Amino acid sequence: MEILAVKELSFTYPQTDAPAVSDVSFSLRRGELVTVCGATGSGKSTLLRLLKRELSPLGEQSGSVVFSGTPLPELSDRDSASRIGFVMQDPEQQIVTDKVWHELAFGLENLALPQQTIALRTAETASWLGISDWYDRDVSELSGGQKQILNLASVMVMQPDLLILDEPTAQLDPIAAAEFISALKKLNTELSLTVIIAEHRLGELIPISDRLMVLEKGRIVFNGEPRSVISQLRSRPELMCAMPAAAQLYTALGFAGNDCPLTVREGRDFIEQHFRREIKSLPRKEAPSPAAPALELEDVFFRYDKHSPDILRGLTLTVRTGEIFCILGGNGSGKTTALSAVSGIIRPYSGAIRIFGKRLRDYRNQSLYRECLALMPQDVRTMFLRPTVRGELTEHGAELPDMPFDISHLLDKHPYDLSGGEQQLVGLAKVLSAKPKLLLMDEPTKGLDSHAKLQFLSLLRELRDSGMTIVAVTHDVELAAQCADRCAMFFRGTSVSVGAPDEFFGGNNFYTTAAGRMSRGYYENVPDVASLAELCRLNGEREDAK
Repeated sequence: MEILAVKELSFTYPQTDAPAVSDVSFSLRRGELVTVCGATGSGKSTLLRLLKRELSPLGEQSGSVVFSGTPLPELSDRDSASRIGFVMQDPEQQIVTDKVWHELAFGLENLALPQQTIALRTAETASWLGISDWYDRDVSELSGGQKQILNLASVMVMQPDLLILDEPTAQLDPIAAAEFISALKKLNTELSLTVIIAEHRLGELIPISDRLMVLEKGRIVFNGEPRSVISQLRSRPELMCAMPAAAQLYTALGFAGNDCPLTVREGRDFIEQHFRREIKSLPRKEAPSPAAPALELEDVFFRYDKHSPDILRGLTLTVRTGEIFCILGGNGSGKTTALSAVSGIIRPYSGAIRIFGKRLRDYRNQSLYRECLALMPQDVRTMFLRPTVRGELTEHGAELPDMPFDISHLLDKHPYDLSGGEQQLVGLAKVLSAKPKLLLMDEPTKGLDSHAKLQFLSLLRELRDSGMTIVAVTHDVELAAQCADRCAMFFRGTSVSVGAPDEFFGGNNFYTTAAGRMSRGYYENVPDVASLAELCRLNGEREDAK
């Protein structure tokens, strides 16, 4: 049974010529789970917002959206609010109250439901999604992953027929993201909830999807069963690089067809059935001679309030000059706090921080920020103060700087009108215009599609080779595996492990790449798909390969 019908839908933002969504037509059957993917700026977020009347952007729109037989503009306010749920990318953007229980009850109270009904629905939803233990907690005490599960619960308590999600795992660590996708699968399979979700992290989502839709410049270019769509992407590497690691490996090794593996387990079966294992690992790269420290943290302690627990607990870390250093760890493990301490935003109550051998407190009169250190924050919107991108990059009368990537098509747009990925690129351009020697980045690839990430990796390597030192806090283990010289794992405010990517990811069970999980025990220290494909080729196909 059809629950949503979109016909010839087009949308153009004010003061722009090119449509963000162009002649899009598709339908959703009740109980389907559909994943929408595509490049940064391809129109995914705009399309999803056009399906939720309260969130539809201003601009010129044509075509129709029909929900359960009723055109979207004709839905009653009550049905529009309750029957179509929407979960946003940023967990903080959607939360409106101070307590978990109040957040769950907020929508129901606005529907003026009886108190007994509200109590029953909030209790039932909290129990079903496993959040009963934090029912009475302050929202401010929750991790990013918990806040996103709360957002999901506060939508589900309204009992929607259609759930729309816009990159809900973008700011979650791998474990929290897996928990969120697991909750989503449970809702879809056990409640027959119809789901349409836009995502860049597709490894765990595509295997549970009924359909995969690929957008390109506002148009649907592929729409079908996931394996069938993936089989058509062999000649489109800019799209193929976003697919699950098992499917990428299958294609990279020259296999074709509609039977490509999607999950880690299927990928492992594919490797074992087709390739020998005489060569267990690739030769280790020779480690460069240790350079002078660019950043040193020694026994650093910090807490936000004298009555609160420590966030940084004796953090000791050294980053060498001219390296890319990636910091991983769960939400709330102290990663962002460490960057804030290094950049002088907060002051630890104990310990020492040195930048290029000089104590942080000895940088006076803003000298730290003059061609020395720059910070790209997790929410780059906090950097934007001007009405156009051009104004952001020519602040204080400076000339438009030379950028290592092309954002010329964005110069006359308002920064807040850009997609999340485009905002990341503008934020990066702004911090690079300061010409720092030490660049700190908090979740720099948030909102970027996989192809844009590959370009971003190339840029990071160019910056490193030019002498810049880069410290990146990230949940993107694939990014760290491909570009980092060394990685660190944070847990409860301290660093528990530091090493080169092959060593670091080879020893991890959860904070590791899909390629590492697929090959563990068969091959050793495999950080990414490219390395795994190379190992398979070196070993050659089994004579009895199926």
